[in-house]
Amino acid sequence: MENTENMTPDTDQNCDTDARIAELRNGIDEIDNNLLELINKRLTLVKDVGKLKAREGRQVLDSTRESQIFERLLGLNEGPLNEKVLRHLFTQIMAASRQLQTPHRVTFLGPEATFTHIAAMSHFGHSVEYIPQHSIRDVFNEVEKGTCHYGVVPVENSIEGAINHTLDLFFESELKICAEKYQHISHDLLAASGTLQDIRKVYSHPQAFAQCRRWLQKYLPDATLRECRSTAHAARKAAKKQGSAAIASSEAAHMYQLNVVASRIEDVARNTTRFLIIGKDEIHRTGQDKTSLMFVTSHIPGALYKTLKPLSESDINMVKLESRPTKHQNWSYFFFVDIEGHIEDEKIRETLSRMESLCLYLKCLGSYPRATEYRQ
Repeated sequence: MENTENMTPDTDQNCDTDARIAELRNGIDEIDNNLLELINKRLTLVKDVGKLKAREGRQVLDSTRESQIFERLLGLNEGPLNEKVLRHLFTQIMAASRQLQTPHRVTFLGPEATFTHIAAMSHFGHSVEYIPQHSIRDVFNEVEKGTCHYGVVPVENSIEGAINHTLDLFFESELKICAEKYQHISHDLLAASGTLQDIRKVYSHPQAFAQCRRWLQKYLPDATLRECRSTAHAARKAAKKQGSAAIASSEAAHMYQLNVVASRIEDVARNTTRFLIIGKDEIHRTGQDKTSLMFVTSHIPGALYKTLKPLSESDINMVKLESRPTKHQNWSYFFFVDIEGHIEDEKIRETLSRMESLCLYLKCLGSYPRATEYRQ
């Protein structure tokens, strides 16, 4: 029998601590059991919703509904769960819900581990099937053919500006913008060796080189820079070539078994890319929406001013204006405009009708929930 007289105060305290930890862990296990039961109950209800949608031929992805869920949960959350983790958890739950209703295929500008791939997974979760493409045009084509339900393409970067090829393809396509996603872009230097001294050649996308120029000049001034079609492709090359490195994402390091030699090497920390989710769905209003337009004006003085004037008169906020050559006639341009509001809003409909009468061509590219830009 144990002699309790020899037990020290420290031993007593350790016993009390262990007992308290065991008690807390039992409470955690009980909560986990309840969470699992509730998640499965939620998925059962989702399956019933899916059957009703299928009966009436409704779309599975409901960006309006998902946006409302996030807004409600964020309003209810009192912590310590932070917003980013909350969004991540429920993105995965809703992704699993969509897969129960109809398995989704999402295509993106590849290969895997590009920032477009990361943005797609952040928006749709990990439960969908992802199909990489070699070009933005291929992403559009696969969604237009119906091979994939949705596509994810970059449209603008906070430092480098618009991705013109994406804008040009909207002129040819009948696809709609179903959602937008802001993704923080952070570059790491990846290499098999894991040390700067061994690196003689660096692979990356031209945009990544431009965004890390000062760092490269300071720490790798003698290295040869080789451009690749994507940061993920650069990581793949670096993994095969001795004495080389890649500027890519930390996700690419995991995928291609590379070491992170240096983290966050971008010259400007607040680097964000806006991605668009394209598809064939008409997205209903949430009250916090954005509408994207494309139009062509007459080639006469004051034409652009006259076309945009109804926005000002209706007190509609314009958040983006971009021009691109039409390529059908010299010095002829089409304009891209993002405005606050939804096409289902009476004020928006009436204003667009007035604008249409003042220009040669006007097309609504879609109304969709307005995303919150990434904040560090």
